[in-house]
Amino acid sequence: MAGGAASLAAASGATAQPASPDTPRVAPTTRVRLVVNGSARELEIDPRQSVLDVLRERLDLTGTKKGCNQGACGACTVLVNGRRVTSCLTLAVMQDGAEITTIEGLARGDELHPLQAAFIEHDGFQCGFCTPGQIMSGVACIAEGHATSPEEIQFWMSGNICRCAAYPGIVAAVAHAAGRT
Repeated sequence: MAGGAASLAAASGATAQPASPDTPRVAPTTRVRLVVNGSARELEIDPRQSVLDVLRERLDLTGTKKGCNQGACGACTVLVNGRRVTSCLTLAVMQDGAEITTIEGLARGDELHPLQAAFIEHDGFQCGFCTPGQIMSGVACIAEGHATSPEEIQFWMSGNICRCAAYPGIVAAVAHAAGRT
């Protein structure tokens, strides 16, 4: 079989040329359609890109933070089809047709989302780095019906780490937005 391929190449005048080390490799791209914060987007992306990288690098939505880039801190939490996901571990190509909501998509004009307002009222942040992920996770926690007590909120929000330890304010904000206070 190899001889047949070689003679076919020779007959066509084609010769195999090894890639030069100076020749840049072009990564294959894939077309992805997403609805991000209510806007339809169609992008050509590297299939290895995470949702986080597409949001930050391609769509300039930098509210979603890259913390650990290993799915352990929750700073990159966004909603995909209404469910919270760690966007650093989620391949964008796998979300073709999905609806993604980021922290930038919560407020309606100048009116903050009730949980954003509750974070301010209850001092649910200090340095603010984890705040977008905390708020997105809190929105999902409430929507999932997991905000009936401070203990339940703590359990269901345990995937979101706050290095400043603003947990009492975070839990109070989620409880307030859920109508528990």
